[in-house]
Amino acid sequence: MFTISRLIAPTAPVDGAPTLVGRFALDEGHGRVAEATLRYSALGIVEAVLNGSRVSDELLTPGWSSYEWRIRVAETDVTSLVEQESTLELTLGNGWYRGNLTWMGATAVYGDALAAIAEVRIEFEDGHVQLWGTDETWLARVSDTVHDDIYHGQTIDARRRGQTPSESAVRVLKEPNERFEAYVGPPVVPLETLPVRDAWASPSGTVIVDFGENIVGWARAKVSGGSGAVVTLRHAEVLENGEIGVRPLRSARATDRFILSGDDDVFEPRFTFHGFRYIEVDGWPGGLEAVRRGGLEAVRIGSRLRRTGTFSSSEPLLDRLHQNVVNSTLGNFVDLPTDCPQRDERLGWTGDIAVFAATSAYLFDVEDFLRDWLRDVVVEQEHQGGVVPYVVPDVLKYVGVPEDITPVDSTAVWSDALVWVPWAVWMASGNDRVLAENFGAMLSHLRHVESLVSPSGLWDQGFQFGDWLDPDAPPHDPADAKADRSLVATACLYRSADLTARIARVLGRDDVLDELEQLRSRTREAFRGAYVDAVARRLRNHCETSYALAIVFGLLDDDDRVWAGANLAELVVASGYRISTGFAGTPYILDALSGTGHLDVAGRLLLQRECPSWLYPVTMGATTIWERWDSMLPDGTINPGEMTSFNHYALGAVADWMHRELGGLTPLEPGYSRVRIAPRPIDGVDHAQTSFDSRHGAIAVSWRRDGSRVQVEATIPEGVVAEIRLGDVDEEVGPGVHQFSAEVATAVSV
Repeated sequence: MFTISRLIAPTAPVDGAPTLVGRFALDEGHGRVAEATLRYSALGIVEAVLNGSRVSDELLTPGWSSYEWRIRVAETDVTSLVEQESTLELTLGNGWYRGNLTWMGATAVYGDALAAIAEVRIEFEDGHVQLWGTDETWLARVSDTVHDDIYHGQTIDARRRGQTPSESAVRVLKEPNERFEAYVGPPVVPLETLPVRDAWASPSGTVIVDFGENIVGWARAKVSGGSGAVVTLRHAEVLENGEIGVRPLRSARATDRFILSGDDDVFEPRFTFHGFRYIEVDGWPGGLEAVRRGGLEAVRIGSRLRRTGTFSSSEPLLDRLHQNVVNSTLGNFVDLPTDCPQRDERLGWTGDIAVFAATSAYLFDVEDFLRDWLRDVVVEQEHQGGVVPYVVPDVLKYVGVPEDITPVDSTAVWSDALVWVPWAVWMASGNDRVLAENFGAMLSHLRHVESLVSPSGLWDQGFQFGDWLDPDAPPHDPADAKADRSLVATACLYRSADLTARIARVLGRDDVLDELEQLRSRTREAFRGAYVDAVARRLRNHCETSYALAIVFGLLDDDDRVWAGANLAELVVASGYRISTGFAGTPYILDALSGTGHLDVAGRLLLQRECPSWLYPVTMGATTIWERWDSMLPDGTINPGEMTSFNHYALGAVADWMHRELGGLTPLEPGYSRVRIAPRPIDGVDHAQTSFDSRHGAIAVSWRRDGSRVQVEATIPEGVVAEIRLGDVDEEVGPGVHQFSAEVATAVSV
């Protein structure tokens, strides 16, 4: 990856974020520069400036990967920036490498020395190539950043910008070059800027700014004031009692401080990020009125992802819910798929993306983003005896985990991400490389879980998160769900074995097919023997999540599906059509209902507005998906549980059903080469549209109710075959714009 460069670090301690400085001259006698490319990376996060200009808009480079085994390298064209005499500056932030990580307050988990490596390759018009990079001739100096931390924020002293700091020597670190590798996924970049929506004085007299949406990023400040004056920005997602609600942040201070130079200053804290809608502003010259006049704007950041999927309908609350799902995807896809972006956590919890992968793969082209993260899943598993950890990168192996989730071992849903995520990516993209890259690790996962099951064939040993965040669980015990944890685990083992067997067929791995099919059969038999009471026509664990998993994962025979669907519908009706599932059951409950003839119940559950429900947060003004169904209580106070996030995408997995069933677009073959167009209108929604920009082109479906008839228009690109299923319409069509009309019975509300 690097030919001549070495990893370098400051020799002496630097006050704040260090800047490493290198100077070079172009080789003479070779004419003009044809092309110049910079490759760079760091232990920490690095921002590169060549001859006074940032080399790209990329942020938080090289992101967070499993640093012990892989560190990514950014590459960018710098042809227009190279001069005859050039200066390259690499400023280093603590980032995930040396900054705070986890709610246990760990620091410097991966190392206590920030360092950088860079190499410029210059090709001249005559073909001559010049290489130059980091070595012992570089120097170190202070930057304008006094302090930086992902959780706690950044302090920038603009007075340092006008100074000529002294420079000190650097040292070369012994670092194996093979640890560095090219990015697979997209970089983190600025996505958009948001103006101030409103500003006011809180009951305590502080200035509060509202940007209108809960986003991830920071505030850019343009401000003038006396030299040495300090402007402080404290970030929060919600308000409580008229003040910013910071309790959900736990130990994360989420506070930026800007020290003014006495001139016109622009501050942008790019070595941190916050999850926020509101900012408490202190020390702004001129106070509230000056803030209202301008100078603050929010910068939303995220991984650079191409939008692929859309949805809209006649119900504004449903559209807002869908936009909230999009917003939470953007906010938590910052280099890796995280649980939340605001508190002292922001970790790659495997369970969240396991249940959300299909939704994200419809909304965005996430193939390379998730392929990159899966590389870390695999390497972590390889070094942990086949165990897929709770979080990836697995920082918990260094800092420990709470006693209530130990001992650490493979656990259902979370560890199943190694199978479920590649499957979702493959179905959306049609590219089987993600299956091939992870197939060996899938086998290791299943073989390890097989060692954990009881002689009965049930996965009923060891810790399980189960149906995490069941709304009926106590606020301080989110794992205390109605669904039997062993039932959930065994059902998930069956699904992973079933999907891996299908993947084996795709990849032509006949050598392991019998092993996988036997595991699948044994697990299904064990599940049915333990949990299915065919005589009583019910599951022995009689709750919504248990029925949803049994139905959707294929653990029931056709006759059993009839009574299971009826039992599930009765439970939902008895709950007043309020949601009663957690992480494990929520992604599947609507499919379980609509797939067993209870579309009416599914529709009322989806459109429920009272707590707990998908639309309750929308009625409370949410612009992202909440971690808990009641992260904010109806009286406007924050849920008393210690763990409460207002930007958590997992429960937004419902959008997958909205795309497929309500919108009516379902892939039947990977990459959408064959699709089913079959909208399922529900009471309360008179029209809807959904589209997906596939590798073949845009596929779109729109429908509108006209009395008892439903009018459908479907746009099909070249390379796609569509099966149309609507009322008595049963046709197969190819490319073009097709219109259909059929009598469709209106769902009868129970």
